[in-house]
Amino acid sequence: MSERAGIFAGADPFEIAGRWLKQAEESEPNDPNAIALATVDQQGMPNVRMVLLKEVEPDAFLFYTNYESAKAAELDSAGKAAFVMHWKSLRRQIRVRGTITREDGPKADAYFASRSLKSRLGAWASRQSRPLSSRAALVAEVTKLAAKLGANPPRPPFWGGYRLVPVEIEFWADGAFRLHDRFVWRREVPGGEWNVQRLNP
Repeated sequence: MSERAGIFAGADPFEIAGRWLKQAEESEPNDPNAIALATVDQQGMPNVRMVLLKEVEPDAFLFYTNYESAKAAELDSAGKAAFVMHWKSLRRQIRVRGTITREDGPKADAYFASRSLKSRLGAWASRQSRPLSSRAALVAEVTKLAAKLGANPPRPPFWGGYRLVPVEIEFWADGAFRLHDRFVWRREVPGGEWNVQRLNP
């Protein structure tokens, strides 16, 4: 498949996603890896928030968060999620839907260790999604943990990754007169064969 100067070229949607993300890193002014992650709670009420995608794997998308957060509770409960990446500078977006599993091993440890010390201490200090009396209380908790954990804090047991394995990936590129280009990759189950279709804009 090769259209629109090759932006859709390739049979592997993860390769296309990785290429688009790399191109966005060269043009998008802030957080080119930001995704709007959608989940549902146990009552079926939808929720959405921005998180940072940290890796496009050969068959999945990987991000990290606090396992005690509202989003984590919804991810664990439903076992499914969706996200959209939109790049205004490139006039492109990617939509993804699929199943969710935790990444709670050496890969999560390595990523946590790669973060700045302040970010690691912040992960320890934040009781994400729960009430906070004041910003001063949070800063005080960071200070206390800095003294306790030192210069190389380990990954907290309540913090790690989530891997979204898609059953659907849609690529969208802006077209003149709203004649946009849309291609969707679909498969019945994670790891199955992809079926590729062009969609009306």
